[in-house]
Amino acid sequence: MDDYPLLDIFWTMLLFFVWVMWFFLLFKVITDLFRDHTLGGWGKAGWLILVLVVPLLGVLVYLIVRGDSMQEREQEQAEQQQAAFRSYVQQTAGTGGGSADELHKLSALKDKGDITQKEFDRAKAKILA
Repeated sequence: MDDYPLLDIFWTMLLFFVWVMWFFLLFKVITDLFRDHTLGGWGKAGWLILVLVVPLLGVLVYLIVRGDSMQEREQEQAEQQQAAFRSYVQQTAGTGGGSADELHKLSALKDKGDITQKEFDRAKAKILA
């Protein structure tokens, strides 16, 4: 342990943290680049080449030039995901409620004597399937 002093451990941890954050930022920029629908194919290719060939300069220039619109695209994606989730929940909840309503109506018909128990069982199986 004497060969590696405490300050060297802190320095190594800091470098590792910065290295991980650098990859996070690099992937965030590349993801944002492909998420942007306003940028054409040649523009995306140019930015990607810049970011991959000269990573530090490319990412910094990308953040300076297109940093404001990154937040807007992130917000749009979050809103789209929220809308899709709401739609799924409403569709799923609506389907379950519809089945319950149909079963209630079917039970009422059976209670009134309009359908037999055998017809009720067949219709119930059909609704639940």
